[in-house]
Amino acid sequence: MKYFGTDGFRGEANLGLTVDHAFKIGRYVGWYYGARQERKARIVVGKDTRRSSYMFESALVAGLVASGADAYLLHVIPTPGVAYETVDGRFDCGIMISASHNPYTDNGIKLVNGEGYKMDEDVLELIESYIDGECEVPLATGDAIGATVDYMQGRNRYIAHLIASANFSLQGVKIGLDCANGSASSVAKPVFDALGADVRVINNAPDGFNINVDCGSTHIDRLRRHVVEQGLDVGFAYDGDADRCLAVDERGNVVDGDLILYVCGVYLNKHGRLTGGTVVPTVMSNYGLFKAFDEAHLSYETTAVGDKNVYACMRANGYSLGGEQSGHIIFGDIECTGDGIMTSLRVMEVLRAERETLSQLCAPVKLYPQLLTNVRVSDKDAAMNDEAVLASVKQAEEFLGDRGRVLVRASGTEPLVRVLAEAPTSDLCREASAFTLNALEPFRVE
Repeated sequence: MKYFGTDGFRGEANLGLTVDHAFKIGRYVGWYYGARQERKARIVVGKDTRRSSYMFESALVAGLVASGADAYLLHVIPTPGVAYETVDGRFDCGIMISASHNPYTDNGIKLVNGEGYKMDEDVLELIESYIDGECEVPLATGDAIGATVDYMQGRNRYIAHLIASANFSLQGVKIGLDCANGSASSVAKPVFDALGADVRVINNAPDGFNINVDCGSTHIDRLRRHVVEQGLDVGFAYDGDADRCLAVDERGNVVDGDLILYVCGVYLNKHGRLTGGTVVPTVMSNYGLFKAFDEAHLSYETTAVGDKNVYACMRANGYSLGGEQSGHIIFGDIECTGDGIMTSLRVMEVLRAERETLSQLCAPVKLYPQLLTNVRVSDKDAAMNDEAVLASVKQAEEFLGDRGRVLVRASGTEPLVRVLAEAPTSDLCREASAFTLNALEPFRVE
């Protein structure tokens, strides 16, 4: 793919991703879906709080209606809200304007198909061909020109869906929320208010520039202090488009995606709701999580990094829980994408049902120290296939035995080889890493 990566078309606003790109995406998508049916295409559009999101929304909508599609504007909403409403409102596709956890200077355009899944790659390839001028699509004229619809009711339906998914009361529970000055700012508090929680919110005053700035799931220290200082029972931090969630327990400790997978996996399995007794983490999940799964008699099937890979495995095997250390958690019996607010509700379900604190629920997991070293190399493919490098990984594994592991993988976007070591102590991590780091020396560049 030239423009669309694993998480949409991203770039610095008006440099890597321009209004011309957005207009052309709208033009092609509006024509593509309209040409396949006798009625006008119906496309739903959401955005996060970046200053440039309004600009890209205008360009996308102009392209959509110029091609004869009707554009329904959800305004500021989490990415999973667009996926939900695409299905619930029976739209032809959904478009989200966001660069997730990136700084406000960046932006992105994500597309989901009519089933709420990430857009099919063959359609994305057609859009890229149109962007590059390799084909043309007609402009609509007369009454064939599309309309723009203010669709706030779609966001309200998404909020109602989140509330309805919780069959419990949070009366008397003190909850901290860090909305990252992003998409969760318009959704998270109303959901927890409706369930009766005593909600203390921070970073929910977006100004177009402060999204993800020293806040949210990528900068969680402020929420940790907030939970401890306010004496809260639990805290949740979202990223810019609210498809990820990290938690903070009552002691101020970070509860990452691995721990959330454990807490929810054990609970769901206990109540017969974990399909196949299996959780789907990625290869980058902590070795301590795998050990804890073994002790809890839970199966797990690891995938390559990326929520796309997690969900593909879940969908292929009918699994009901999977996710990443970053807090991108998918509850397959409810949704087809990660939803940060839904994740926080599912964690609260466990806390209420088990009548334990979050620190108590996480206690069986002993996370191992991790040492991740990024080595810039001249040729990452050659390095990954080098006999000495491959042999070094085996040496490291033999050195650690069942005390830990070494994982070596190439970066998908940069000329880097990443070496991850996990062991009971930091010293063991360094010793285990040294085998492969030494073998990579002939490939290293400054």
